[in-house]
Amino acid sequence: MDLNFDVVIVGAGAAGLYSAINLPKSANVLLLSKKELTLCNSALAQGGIAAVYKAPDDDTTQLHTNDTLIAGGFRNNTETVKILVNSAADEIEEIISFGMDFDKNPDGTLHRTLEGGHCRNRIFHHKDSTGFELVKKLSAEVMSRDNITVWENAVLCDMKETATGFSFDILKDDERKVVNSHFAVMATGGVGRVYEYTTNSAIATGDGIAMAYRMGADIENLHLIQFHPTAFNDFSHRECFLVSESVRGEGAYLLNCMGERFMHNYDDRLELAPRDVVSHAIIEESKKTCSKKFFLDISYKDSEMVRNRFPMIYEKLLAEGYDLTKEPIPVYPCQHYLMGGIDVNANAETSIQNLFAVGECSHTGVHGNNRLASNSLLEALVFSHRASNVIAERIADAPTDFAEADFIRSGEEKELPHGLRTEIRHIMQSTYFVIPESKEKLLAGFERVKEIKSILDKECFVMSRDYVEARSLATVAYIILKEVI
Repeated sequence: MDLNFDVVIVGAGAAGLYSAINLPKSANVLLLSKKELTLCNSALAQGGIAAVYKAPDDDTTQLHTNDTLIAGGFRNNTETVKILVNSAADEIEEIISFGMDFDKNPDGTLHRTLEGGHCRNRIFHHKDSTGFELVKKLSAEVMSRDNITVWENAVLCDMKETATGFSFDILKDDERKVVNSHFAVMATGGVGRVYEYTTNSAIATGDGIAMAYRMGADIENLHLIQFHPTAFNDFSHRECFLVSESVRGEGAYLLNCMGERFMHNYDDRLELAPRDVVSHAIIEESKKTCSKKFFLDISYKDSEMVRNRFPMIYEKLLAEGYDLTKEPIPVYPCQHYLMGGIDVNANAETSIQNLFAVGECSHTGVHGNNRLASNSLLEALVFSHRASNVIAERIADAPTDFAEADFIRSGEEKELPHGLRTEIRHIMQSTYFVIPESKEKLLAGFERVKEIKSILDKECFVMSRDYVEARSLATVAYIILKEVI
C-alpha cells in the first residue's frame, strides 16, 4: 500500500469533506475519519446555513455582516467576516450542485427561516437536520472521487514536520501506520467532550488543536466557549440533544420554573437575542428563582406546522416522553461550540508552513466572542474552499519525494489510569461554565489539569484511542484555563 499522499486531511466533517472535494482531481488525497464517516459535529447541526443568496431587497451582505459583528461583541476579524458573508452565495450554489436538498416554499423558491441574532430570514435549511443532509451529500461526492482515499476508524496519534512536509502516526483499526504528505489540513472539529455535558459528538476531544499546539502552531482564544441556551435538560447523558435555535426563530417562548417568560428582563430581543445573551439570562434567572428548571414552549403554534418543520426534534423529544406540540419541554444551557482554535489567516493557513486548519478547530476570527447562529457550517465551507485553492496553487511546486519521521517510543508502555478524562470534565464544568467561577477556583482547577497534562505528556502509556483523547482533553483544558486565570 502506498502511504505517501499529496494532502492528508484530518477530520471528515463538513470542512474536511469540502476541502477534499475542492482539491484538484489530480491530487492524491487521504481523508481520515476518527470513527465512521457520518459521526461528526457537522452532522448534528440542525439549524441551517446563513447566507444572503438570491435575497429579497430588504436583506444585504452588510446586514449579515452587522449581525455577525453584534453577536461577536465587535471582537470579530472584519477581514474574514467580509470574506464569509460575500462568499456565502457561491458556496450555496456549489453545494446545491452536489445535491444539497434545501427546503422550498410552495412556489419553488428556497425557504428561509429566522434565528437568534439575525435581523432577517436568511437561514437555508433541510428541515431540522441540515448538517446531516450536508454531510451525506458531501460524503457521496467524496466517495465518487478516485483521487480521494478515505480511512474510517483512523486515530491520529502523532504528527511531525519533515523536510518535505509531514509524517503522521495513525492508529487504524488497531494497527499503527505511518503516512507522509506534502500538505496537511486539520479539520478535527471542537472540544465539547472536555465538558461533562455537551451537544457535541463523541469524537469532539480537541485532537487537532492539541496536535497543532504540540507542533508549535499558534492557538488563539480557546477560552471562547459557546454555551447553547436550549439543550434538552437531561443531565443523565453526556451528549445532550440540542433543541435548535430555529425553534425560537419560529416563535417558541422561554419559560422559568414558574412557567413565566423572563427574557424581557434581560434583553429587548427577547428569545431571539444571541446565544451568549440568552444563556447568561438563564443562569441569572436560575439564581433568582433558585431553580435550574427552564422550559421552551412552542405548543401554541399549529401542531402540524411544528411536526413538519421539526420532524427530528419532535421524534427525539417524543422518545423522551415530551410532545413538542402539546407541552413545554425542559431545556438548559450546554457546551456547544468553540470560537477559538488553531490561529489561521484568511486562507486558513496556520503559523506552520503548509499546515492548514478549517472548521471549528480553526480560529478565523469570524465569530468574535460569540458565534452567530448558522454561521458555523458557512465558515466550514468558505474557508476550507480557500485552503484547497491555496494548496492547488502550490501543489505543482511540491517536492517529488517524501521524507518520513520516526515515531518509535522508548520505555515500557503502561496502562492509562482510569478516571482522568472524567476528572478533567468535572473541573471544566464546575469552574468555567457560562459565568466562570472565582479566580481561586479557576486557579485550583488549572493546577490539577496542568498536573494531569504533565503525566500524560511525560509518561509512556499504551498508544490507544483512550490515551490520545485523554491527552487531547488535558491539553485543551490546560490552554483554556491558562488563558482565563
